[in-house]
Amino acid sequence: MTAYALHQKTRIRRRLPRRLLVIALVLLLLGLGSVFVVRHIYDQDLKPASGNQSTVVVTIASGSSSKQIAEQLAAKHLIRSAWAFELYVHSKELGDQLQAGTYAISASQDTASIIATLTKGVVTTKLVTILPGRRIDQVRADLINDGFSPAAVDRALVPDQYSDISTLAYKPATATTLEGLLYPDSFQRIADTDPSVIIRESLEEMGTRLTPDLQAAFAREGLTAYQGITLASIVEKEVSKPADRAQAAQVFLKRMQTGMMLGSDVTAFYGAIMAGHDQSTTYDSPYNTLLHQGLPPTPISTISDASLQAVAHPATTDWLYFVSGDDGNTYFSQTLDQHNQQTQQYCHKLCGQ
Repeated sequence: MTAYALHQKTRIRRRLPRRLLVIALVLLLLGLGSVFVVRHIYDQDLKPASGNQSTVVVTIASGSSSKQIAEQLAAKHLIRSAWAFELYVHSKELGDQLQAGTYAISASQDTASIIATLTKGVVTTKLVTILPGRRIDQVRADLINDGFSPAAVDRALVPDQYSDISTLAYKPATATTLEGLLYPDSFQRIADTDPSVIIRESLEEMGTRLTPDLQAAFAREGLTAYQGITLASIVEKEVSKPADRAQAAQVFLKRMQTGMMLGSDVTAFYGAIMAGHDQSTTYDSPYNTLLHQGLPPTPISTISDASLQAVAHPATTDWLYFVSGDDGNTYFSQTLDQHNQQTQQYCHKLCGQ
């Protein structure tokens, strides 16, 4: 072998490890990129299938595998991906905890929330809880997920059977549901308790809250009992901190007294959702107080005592605007310019900025 050939062979040997290193690095980067892409797809597929908050009743048969459950939910468009559902179940080792039963599920729930509902199964607790700030359709879904049959829940939510309860006296004939009249609380149950027992107790509890003093306070603000309940439900949904609700009630009452529109996003959301649409501030319904003057036709949720008291005893401030910040605080202002500045400063996620 010539000296030149030997030199070339040595150069090739020296280059080979370097080339292998470059190839290995490229393969590593491709692998990491693939992992990142797959992880991104997985995270996206765990998000809600849509913004539609309407519930769908799903019956999971006994013995169903996680794969079968995933395919059933995907077929009803309640989850984005059967694959992501299965992977989440296996990664959290929840396969043995998925329970047969009848559930009310919304496409606006993320996969983790749906799985939490399915692992809850038929409730064994002796308490049933109606939460504050829940629409009547959400109360229905909660009761179904507590183990009551959909048919029994639907029967229990028919208002006519509770005409002997004082709370029903405040419901106008035009209101066809119990929206806003159920008091949120925890109620005792046993194995054979009918959901109508829970509803009756909740209505009776609301009756104890609507005292003559409370109704007199509503009247001083120019409100009937039902109007007070309706405004309280708006305050309940608009403001998370009970301490801020009296100021929010003052804003709405002043707007009503001065002929301004209430301008409440949550009323617009309610009208859109109850019509089967995604929540929207532009959907034109009688509940959209951004488009229509005065209070909406009915309350929009269950109401805590704090919101009832806020409407009965509003703050003595002079605000005309407020915005709920991403930090959970409520920011009040007197002018639209101040309101817009606070919205820009404090409300990004909640205001869709």
